[in-house]
Amino acid sequence: MTELSLQLIGLIGIVVFLILMFLKMHVGLALLLSGFIGITLSRGLTPALSTIGTSIYRVGSSEYLAVIPLFILMGILAGSGGLSKNAYIAFNKWFGHLRGGLAMATIATCAAFGAVCGDNLSAAITMTKAVLPEMRKYGYSDELSLGAIVCGGSLGILIPPSTAFILYGFVTETAIGALFISGILPGILLTCMFLLQIYIQCKINPALAQKAPAVSWKERLIATKGIFGIAIVFIIVMGGLLAGFFTPSEAGAVGAFAVLIVSIIFREAELKMVGNSLLEAGKLTAMVMLLIIGATVFSFFLTTAEMAQAFISIIEGLTLNRYVVMTIILFVYLLFGAFTHIWAVLLITLPIFFPIITSLGFDPLQFGVLCVLTIMIGCITPPVGVVVFALAGMLRNEVPFSTIFRGCAPFLLTMLLCVVILVAFPQISTALPDLMIPFR
Repeated sequence: MTELSLQLIGLIGIVVFLILMFLKMHVGLALLLSGFIGITLSRGLTPALSTIGTSIYRVGSSEYLAVIPLFILMGILAGSGGLSKNAYIAFNKWFGHLRGGLAMATIATCAAFGAVCGDNLSAAITMTKAVLPEMRKYGYSDELSLGAIVCGGSLGILIPPSTAFILYGFVTETAIGALFISGILPGILLTCMFLLQIYIQCKINPALAQKAPAVSWKERLIATKGIFGIAIVFIIVMGGLLAGFFTPSEAGAVGAFAVLIVSIIFREAELKMVGNSLLEAGKLTAMVMLLIIGATVFSFFLTTAEMAQAFISIIEGLTLNRYVVMTIILFVYLLFGAFTHIWAVLLITLPIFFPIITSLGFDPLQFGVLCVLTIMIGCITPPVGVVVFALAGMLRNEVPFSTIFRGCAPFLLTMLLCVVILVAFPQISTALPDLMIPFR
């Protein structure tokens, strides 16, 4: 019997994964099963079983990944505890009287909520419940409303604390604190670009949104207290990290506790809410860990099948300009992000792409921001767009997929422009970490 080449086995594993995804198997299980089959074909059954065992142990015992359930809990508590609702009320007072102002308030709230929720899917679902009825009340088109919610919710994985940066640090061994800081300026930049885009959109097509009633300056200033809760939690978490008072894992625990205390102070927390949040966080954590374990096994399979080395050899043989290589890699992230979850994309591709990027002289922090932002774009891009599918399922029989995708289109162009700016000006990603962590 003729032995299969490693590259052919690699292609078989990838095809098996795509077939399982087409059959709607859970992404984590699809990665685990296709990786197991690939390792069995290339190395044998015993190494394949051993890989699964060691992957489960490595993921379960990782100090890097211990922070994920804590940040998930922090985000769920923030959404259930009314912090996002209070922030929306505050921003609504400031922006609501402008044409498109409620959409602007949604973007600003998503950016603020991103400071306590590091996941784009959770942020988008939470914001849909909080702001969509209000926007419909004032005659906003579903396209603009849901485009703002979906794309604004995606800011949660760029603005720290971000679970995407945690995974990036886990795979590349880059300092998580530095990665968190690197996302601050790009997050602010993209938020401002979204606000400007909405203003221009509504100026060109006033039918997209009506103006909400204006309020006095006194009411605006009083409403500002609505963002105090999120601001307090963000300062505690990021301030403690930067000052070295606690590690990222401890920051997650402190942040979750701070959200609970702030919610109690603002009289938004109930015992039932805390129990439901813990249960929801447990379910989501289990899903995430299965995804990470599956992606770890699949990534190891790609390595043993020498797919990474083959890709690196092809890139090196082409002798391309380093910015062309960066563009190719970001395009791959854009493509992968459209079909599966950001965590799976990072875990599968970083062992291949990170050595190439660093060998070309790009800063790991700049690349971290770029790959997270590019996968963000993929998550809201047809044909799959996992965040869009989640919202369409949530709004079943109310809004078709096409309406949400059309609403996202202007925001996608804005995000692509932001990618170009961040490639051209790496200092936007690296200036703050260089200033605050000069020894990095």
